[in-house]
Amino acid sequence: MRLHLTWPLLKQFVIIPNTCFSYSITSRCAVSTGCKPVKRRKERKPKLPADWHTLSWEERLADTVTPLWRMSYDEQLQWKQEQQYKILLEMTKQLSQDSTHPFSNDLRFPLLPIVASPVSDGYRNKSTFSVNRGVDGNPKTVGFYIGNGKSGNIVCVHGDHLLNMPSKHKMVARHYEDFLRLSPLKPCILFHEGGHWREITIRTNSASHTMVIVYFHPQTLMAEEISVHKAALVEYFTQGPGAVCQLDSLYFQETTMTRCSHEQSPYQLLHGQPHIFEEVLGFKFRISADSFFQVNRGAAEALYKTVAELNRACVGGTLLDVCCGTGAIGISLSPQMERVIGIELIEQAVEDAKFNAAVNKVHNCEFLSGKAEVVLPNLMTTLSSDGGLTAVVNPSRAGLHYRVVRALRNHPGIRRLVYISCKPDGEAIKNFQGLCCSSDYKRKITGEAFKPTVAIPVDMFPHTPHCELVLVFER
Repeated sequence: MRLHLTWPLLKQFVIIPNTCFSYSITSRCAVSTGCKPVKRRKERKPKLPADWHTLSWEERLADTVTPLWRMSYDEQLQWKQEQQYKILLEMTKQLSQDSTHPFSNDLRFPLLPIVASPVSDGYRNKSTFSVNRGVDGNPKTVGFYIGNGKSGNIVCVHGDHLLNMPSKHKMVARHYEDFLRLSPLKPCILFHEGGHWREITIRTNSASHTMVIVYFHPQTLMAEEISVHKAALVEYFTQGPGAVCQLDSLYFQETTMTRCSHEQSPYQLLHGQPHIFEEVLGFKFRISADSFFQVNRGAAEALYKTVAELNRACVGGTLLDVCCGTGAIGISLSPQMERVIGIELIEQAVEDAKFNAAVNKVHNCEFLSGKAEVVLPNLMTTLSSDGGLTAVVNPSRAGLHYRVVRALRNHPGIRRLVYISCKPDGEAIKNFQGLCCSSDYKRKITGEAFKPTVAIPVDMFPHTPHCELVLVFER
């Protein structure tokens, strides 16, 4: 589905789904934003079958990882449209508590029809498979968890049947499991219990080029000992049974932490090329081991087209791209703008963004590395609103730091802000309130308040309850 509506037409549509689906609720924790308290958000998911515990392990895993898999794709889209309406209605109620916004208990801005993913099956270009005890008790099982550590009932189940998983990822995961079972080293399930082999991340592009990152806990092994096992890993995937996977890049990261960046513990390239490349909307993008890139290429194109359409009224001027990743949004919108400034925390992603701009011969983009809450306030004092100033933010599920929200709110030149949220019923609600609440001089929120004017869901994650919500704020 492509969005062909121009801005004046967008304001004519209000979509209120009338189909109701049952859902269960789990609570989420909240973080401080410096505005009035907001009720904890609740995550909506379809109810599990009553006989869930009698189902096969494969069905239980599918219900855990892809809870909507039992619905047709059209039903999934309708369900998500309904959920987005409920989320936005709740947001409207929260904003109505502020006297600056005399909202009633109704949605007073358009919610347009959800933009479908061009591909609903096998769409993921990045997957991380865990290592743990399988159904048969083998601790060298590669798949996805059911259960939790607190209850001590974790079971690792193969993901071969999952609808969102491409065949290449399944193939690599199965061969990694085979390699682990040939290795004399134990898997690292709990750090304090020892073991070495950990999860594996698989990244692919539309040309089936494949990058693999293997995570390894060194424990007390010496560098010389680890090099032996790295060599065995390379041999397995280049000359042994794993050669069928045809890896283009094989990385290895030694770390004693659950997650860490390239700067904290470098990704070691054991075999192949350092990057893979993807094309989106005619632009070429370089992908590194730890760079953020949307997991669904086709839906990402639909998302960027939607953002570009929403930005038609602001053609020219400066685009501020916050949490820019490898620069995909800024570069794809660069033909519309005089200048694009991207801000990103991960240094390697910024290097990729700079490369992407250069390789695509885009000369009006610049990218800055650092925490947005540190970089942005200083940057805002240097930005001129001549020609127009528009902001696009695409944060993680944790949302934007309150200092970022404050800096955007307090700059009078920003008249339109496009917020892309992968979890609008989570911490992002605090950001929405920070953008729209009354001025608060005690907390240094002095700028004119924004108002939401249009919302469009984009289905980036078929078979799951999640989607991206593009929400436009204006003042």
